[in-house]
Amino acid sequence: MSTVATDAGDGPRSRAVPDRTGGGFVGAFTSEWTKLWTVRTPYVCLSAGLVVTAVFTFYYGSIARINDKPVQPVGNASVSSVVLTQFALVILAMTLVTSEYSTGSVRTSLLWVPVRPRVQLAKALLSALVGFVTAVAWAVLGIALAWGPFQGHAEFELSKVAYQTVAMGVYSALICVLTVGVAFALRTAAGTVAVVFFVVTALPGMLVGLGGPVLLAINAYMPQTVGGYFMLGDGKAPFPDAVSVLILLVWAVAAQGAGLLVLRRRDA
Repeated sequence: MSTVATDAGDGPRSRAVPDRTGGGFVGAFTSEWTKLWTVRTPYVCLSAGLVVTAVFTFYYGSIARINDKPVQPVGNASVSSVVLTQFALVILAMTLVTSEYSTGSVRTSLLWVPVRPRVQLAKALLSALVGFVTAVAWAVLGIALAWGPFQGHAEFELSKVAYQTVAMGVYSALICVLTVGVAFALRTAAGTVAVVFFVVTALPGMLVGLGGPVLLAINAYMPQTVGGYFMLGDGKAPFPDAVSVLILLVWAVAAQGAGLLVLRRRDA
């Protein structure tokens, strides 16, 4: 509390007024948390990812058995499903930003939290948290569903399963952070999905399809490529795991930097 001196006829006196310090980052984060779970989109995205994970991993195990593939870590099924399920999380993370720009409610958010980087950081952290927890849950589900169809064509090694599960969470969290940054930079759902899809999936496919040592070397640094090596953890990655995470982090930070630049320079 603070005091303010006033003069009301009988001389100066003091009255107490509340400090207007706001909720800080914790307040911004809890606000974003509430807004996220009061709309339908996240539930649709999480449900879609759950269904895709279940179908894909069961199919993966079945195909490995039918084609008599060599024995592999059972977690490979879940890792392979990320190629599809990551976009459920991309749409969820994108919605945190673009839904407010489409309705104009971003103005209210910035009035409540006038420190603009704090708004962006709260959304990025929330998307990373949801992405990590969701991907870990999908990984566990995928491993459970793929184990039966594999029928002897997979091995369950606890340390390997734990590594791949956590790696899926880390990769998904950083893809969500990247998406939030792109969304702040572009401010539209269509543009954000197009750019993220191009960078994460389309461009690596083009680089591999065109071939050549230079293009393949570039592809090794693309988010989905380096993330795939990191999540599989089979020792075939061109970089150590720590370097793979660092590359993914650079992509995420670069996207956040672009988003922050636009957020600071342009009115909502």
